[in-house]
Amino acid sequence: MKNLLQTNIGRLRIIGFLEGTSLITLFFIAVPLKYIFGMPFLTRPVGTIHGTLFLLFIFNALSVGVEQNWKFKDTTWKVLLACIIPFGTFYIDTKILSKIKIE
Repeated sequence: MKNLLQTNIGRLRIIGFLEGTSLITLFFIAVPLKYIFGMPFLTRPVGTIHGTLFLLFIFNALSVGVEQNWKFKDTTWKVLLACIIPFGTFYIDTKILSKIKIE
């Protein structure tokens, strides 16, 4: 069995985990610190990291969609939507990505 980093689907799963974690960190830690406690020091670095991971996730999801011959209306849109919903990438990983065979 191949290492996760050696396949497009494996890289997408890793990026999805990191992107989901960064979104949760941004929504539930950095933004409340800024707007509730007046401590904006985390929003810029976490926002930059999240933005980079978001773009990587989008590009990789489209690449995997082409590689796996996903139909946009059946699968691709669900994977793309997942990255803008907190905990969405974790759900998609469990329901779709983890079930794809890595060869």
